[in-house]
Amino acid sequence: MDPLSKAIIEQLQQDGRRPYATIAKAVGLSEAAVRQRVQRLLDAEVMQVVAVTDPLTVGFNRQAMIGIRCEGDIEPVAQALSGMEEVAYVVATAGSFDLLAEVVAEDDDQLLHIINKRIRAIPQVRSTESFVYLRLHKQTYTWGTR
Repeated sequence: MDPLSKAIIEQLQQDGRRPYATIAKAVGLSEAAVRQRVQRLLDAEVMQVVAVTDPLTVGFNRQAMIGIRCEGDIEPVAQALSGMEEVAYVVATAGSFDLLAEVVAEDDDQLLHIINKRIRAIPQVRSTESFVYLRLHKQTYTWGTR
């Protein structure tokens, strides 16, 4: 990825609705060139432009990170978790857990159901540990590019 594409991404990380004309002026390209580059970045799945909400403000009153220990290959577990609508984030880790999965639920009952009946039902899952979110203090996507 060249420096101009990185500069466009950084502009959109600051404001995903920033007009192409504003981005063009900031990075030194034409508006059409910025539009084409953005489309190529989207098509290549290098980035996506989405609305980010605080789940608590839109009816999801329980959020948790679930640490998961697996037996054997973690890929089938990661794939199963990734297919669950309530799971927003899945990452393989080094350390105490093989995988971490962020779950967004309407309430404690739904969270319990997801953990007990769906995550723990995956054959390779050996154990889980839940970290329930009490308050969101910071959530940012403006880490830039390297």
